[in-house]
Amino acid sequence: MTPQKQRFGNWLRQSISAKMITVGFLILILLIPLAFVGDLIRERGLRQTEVIQEINAKWGGEVIINGPILKIPYQEYVEEKTFNETTKTYLTTQKAVRHHAYFFPSNLDVNSDVSTKPLERGIYESVVFSATSSLNGKFASPDFSEKELKSEDILWDKATVLFKVSNLKGIRNTVKIKLGDAEYTLNPKFDNAYMNTLESGFITDLSTLQEKPMDFASEISINGSNRLQFVPIGKETLVSMKSNWHSPSFNGNFLPETESKEISDKGFSANWKVLETNRRFGQSFFDHLPDLNEFSFGTEFLIPVDDYQKTERTSKYGLMIIGLTLLVFLLIQISSKIPIHPFQYLMIGLALVMFYTLLISISEHKNYLFAYLVSGASVVTLITVYSRTILKNNKFTLLILGSMLGLYTFILVIIQIEDYALLVGSIGLFVILAIIMFTSRKIDWSGANISD
Repeated sequence: MTPQKQRFGNWLRQSISAKMITVGFLILILLIPLAFVGDLIRERGLRQTEVIQEINAKWGGEVIINGPILKIPYQEYVEEKTFNETTKTYLTTQKAVRHHAYFFPSNLDVNSDVSTKPLERGIYESVVFSATSSLNGKFASPDFSEKELKSEDILWDKATVLFKVSNLKGIRNTVKIKLGDAEYTLNPKFDNAYMNTLESGFITDLSTLQEKPMDFASEISINGSNRLQFVPIGKETLVSMKSNWHSPSFNGNFLPETESKEISDKGFSANWKVLETNRRFGQSFFDHLPDLNEFSFGTEFLIPVDDYQKTERTSKYGLMIIGLTLLVFLLIQISSKIPIHPFQYLMIGLALVMFYTLLISISEHKNYLFAYLVSGASVVTLITVYSRTILKNNKFTLLILGSMLGLYTFILVIIQIEDYALLVGSIGLFVILAIIMFTSRKIDWSGANISD
């Protein structure tokens, strides 16, 4: 062997820079299987989402209820001119055009009792609900003053009552409404819009409504999933909701009153109060009823952070775990002169990557904490035993064991305390950096001991 080749070989074996370059290159190589694991976690998470959507679609999707709404047709007249060829003059006629007016209740009181239950398909689980909502209130006398209509142009005998519901498939009772002393059945009307229409037949007598407010009462039993919301169309809307679900998320345009809100392991109860002045629309619409879903409010029935989300968050710390673990081996090699082959570094890195495949596979059948503890214990044990055969030193082996236990405990704490993850993570990384700086302060980084 020529002196130059021998010198280069000695440099590869003894140079700290060469060792650092080698370990750094191996870390970059290990990013490839780590990326594959990340894709696997996302793929399994998307599969879970697809299965949950299928379960929810068969049971019943999200529920938004808008109603009851009083629909009264009226006539306006447009002038039409036709040319008479015989007299060579224009004949002017008035053509009646029918429109519809929509009036909302002056008072709307909703009481909703929601019962939830889990539905499973294979290893996946979704939460669905059955809700029984009673709607009571009053209609005030319809006000057509802004249209300046004659009384005979208001078609009182053609008036109907309607509901707008997002999930007809989930309805489990014949929807009826009691208006005054009469009761009407609401039937679906074909519509391609997201909000489906349930409409009654013609109201037989609205004469009393022109004189005084008219009471109404209705009940809807419906199966749904994800969320239950109501549109606050009453001049004063009161909604009371109670359920056995322990992890609600109150969403939409309005939040429940804090004084009456109660959440426990046995369920929740909440009350809302929305006034006309709290929203951006009035009590009536003419010609067209707009989509008012953006003003809806209610409850989302959430499953607490699922295991796929926790596993994905855990995998984001993979590079840090691999880098710090290999750094500990590198510092031991540099300080003790114990030879560690690049292949051994690679095996240790692959064992660290295997932690995430174990975590995702076990968490699909058990909870995240159990999966983390089993996966962590397996990988830490494997690397500790392997390091004992490499280092042949109990002190260094215990150092490897302690550092890995500390790293995995640190990550578990960060995942569990989501609200303070950034703070705890920053402090933890600062402490780790300080420990590395302190323990490496006496290492001869110049490589002055390289043999000629």
